[in-house]
Amino acid sequence: MKTKTIAALLLAGLAAAGCMNRQTDDTQMQTLRQTRDWDKTFPQSDKVRHTEITFRNRFGITLAADLYMPRDAAGPLPAVAVSGPFGAVKEQASGLYAQTLAERGFLALAFDPSFTGESGGEPRNVASPDFATEDFSAAVDFLSTFEGADPGRIAIVGICGWGGFALNAAAVDTRIRATVASTMYDISRCTANGYFDAGDSDDARHALRRQLAAQRTEDFRRGDYARAGGVVDPLPDDAPQFVRDYHAYYKTPRGYHVRSLNSNEGWNRTSALAFLNAPILAYAGEIRSAVLLVHGEKAHSRYFSEAAFARLRGEGKELLIVPGANHTDLYDNLRAIPFDRIEAFLRENLE
Repeated sequence: MKTKTIAALLLAGLAAAGCMNRQTDDTQMQTLRQTRDWDKTFPQSDKVRHTEITFRNRFGITLAADLYMPRDAAGPLPAVAVSGPFGAVKEQASGLYAQTLAERGFLALAFDPSFTGESGGEPRNVASPDFATEDFSAAVDFLSTFEGADPGRIAIVGICGWGGFALNAAAVDTRIRATVASTMYDISRCTANGYFDAGDSDDARHALRRQLAAQRTEDFRRGDYARAGGVVDPLPDDAPQFVRDYHAYYKTPRGYHVRSLNSNEGWNRTSALAFLNAPILAYAGEIRSAVLLVHGEKAHSRYFSEAAFARLRGEGKELLIVPGANHTDLYDNLRAIPFDRIEAFLRENLE
């Protein structure tokens, strides 16, 4: 196969995927309002071409994404879809990961999940494990048909809560050759059991179900959805260290973004209902493709990755603990995120 310049692949691929003209009718893709200016929490790289694109998921929701392509590279290229953290937008950590991987020679796509950011879907600010998992597969749909990408070399990267959804996607979507879950949360486990499984009891879950059921009634009566609140601000004096770490990212110029749920009013409260009886890692042990779990040594969430790793079977499974790193260090700390190992892992498994 003759190689093509990345600029030619970009134009041809976007045209083939129907992404050059976003003015499509309702039977195709919803017209989204996407910000033209660079409004990321990280600086733009001059080594990468950046393009705004849209694609649809299986439920008919149009997703907004940023496509990062290495300048002057020849393709088709190995491709990576990136999302997360839970309650973040593509202008935050996922965009940084995607741009950095593009600098290293990958075609990388950072997308806003359904109902959040610049993506479509109503009502807004809803989280559900089936939609979250589907969004990864929808990104694989796009990359599998994009001329600039090699359909046989596609990987996904999930950060924080989207690390768990990435594992769920890898368990069901055999097109995914490799999966990286960075500073992973198991949102189902955390919702049903509380942090560190401190609320793991039938009575505690029943009380939460009653509370959320009452909230549904109140939301319906009001015709609106109560929000759970983002990262607490100002911090209480007794805030645990991991909450302080979240505040240092989401509530300061380091990581604040106007469209980020965690930076602002948070998810709809009733979003928690979907996770109470939908364990997303139920079939993680049946993943046959390669998986790299990356977690900080000092992260409060480290137990999620360790438990997930214990479920994984077969070859190509790795748990990498980053010395000294906390949970949010792996959002944007370029000295802590092990991009050399992530790149090597992807190349090893996307040959």
